[in-house]
Amino acid sequence: MDLKQLETIFDDTAYIRTGGSKEESKCAKYLQEKCKELGMDAEIESFEVEMADIKKAVLTVNGVEIPCTGYLCAGNGDVEAPIYYLPGDDKYSISQCKGKIVLIDGLMGHWKYQDLYEAGMVGFITYTGNANYADEEIDIKELRSFVSLGKKVPGVNINAKEAIKIIENNGGIAHIELEQEEYKGESHNVVVDLPGETEEYIVLTAHYDSTALSEGAYDNMSGSVGIMAVAEHFSKNPHRYGIRAIWCGSEERGLLGSKAYVKDHEEGLKNIVFNVNLDMIGCTMGKFIACCTTEEKLVSFVEYLGNIEGFPVAVRQDVYSSDSTPFADKGIPAISFARIAPQNTATIHNSYDTKKVMKMEHMEKDIAFITSFTEIMANAKRLPVEREMPDNMKEKLDIYLLRKRDDKKKS
Repeated sequence: MDLKQLETIFDDTAYIRTGGSKEESKCAKYLQEKCKELGMDAEIESFEVEMADIKKAVLTVNGVEIPCTGYLCAGNGDVEAPIYYLPGDDKYSISQCKGKIVLIDGLMGHWKYQDLYEAGMVGFITYTGNANYADEEIDIKELRSFVSLGKKVPGVNINAKEAIKIIENNGGIAHIELEQEEYKGESHNVVVDLPGETEEYIVLTAHYDSTALSEGAYDNMSGSVGIMAVAEHFSKNPHRYGIRAIWCGSEERGLLGSKAYVKDHEEGLKNIVFNVNLDMIGCTMGKFIACCTTEEKLVSFVEYLGNIEGFPVAVRQDVYSSDSTPFADKGIPAISFARIAPQNTATIHNSYDTKKVMKMEHMEKDIAFITSFTEIMANAKRLPVEREMPDNMKEKLDIYLLRKRDDKKKS
């Protein structure tokens, strides 16, 4: 793929495409057609996702209405209670939320939600955006099923500026009205198979969905374009291991596409020996990184390859918050590549994530390195990365996937 082809895909997909939406489905069909233009047959696989349509979301504080969005999948409710600004995740702070509408900093994670629910909160308020930005954007958030476990209280999201005003005015009495229709919908994975000389496969993954405010050029049409370019290379060149490219839907809603894939293809996972995941590459600013959910030996190999190629890459052994994780959880060694930009040069999950933060020449260089790495693995006489997850990575996967609470981080 040349620079013009790369840029065209960014232009053609410059729209919001949240998981399970008509726009996400439209993008899946577009990716399928693009693969066909490049000489690759792609199949679209559907999977079920929870959906919700907000009918009413109102927040008032001391009788004054505050602009908000309702939490999807947080049920229906009409509650009035004092505001409690959560000062910490310690047991005492949590214990003070009984009968309160809780205002929290950051994301509403699983452990924090469960602790607050058990302590008796009756509603919650989160905030997004930046107090220093001119806009008044309010992201649309979701109470994910693996966060709530079916225990629902109404929640809303507001802009950071409004959250500051609430605390400046010493909180007060909040009233939340939330009405929504919840139902089952469909999201989609797009899959290309390029058989090799063996029955074993290296799987390429990238998510193509976006969040509710974002065109998602950087996060993550960049990765989607990346695996298309890598797959095109292998469609025209010999490779010992098969190559399977998966464009994952609904990643932003909790890695739902990759989770659905490993669940629906459990028998076939025994033939998958490695996963290469791309999530945010090719931006104008930022440093290239690799995260290895594998044995530690791969870290040194990628560092060596970066030196050989004259391509700086910072490598670590860790669990990456992306579609590599469900594969790693099944014992498949995985590596995620990304170019991480400083927040003051490129941000994600908001309306500023557009093609403006991308540089096609960086896309081309990033793709070239990823292709070089994948080609070494795909043509190995024996794939050198052991298909066995180290104990330290197993523990991190247990924490990430909420099977175990992180002693160092409670929420």
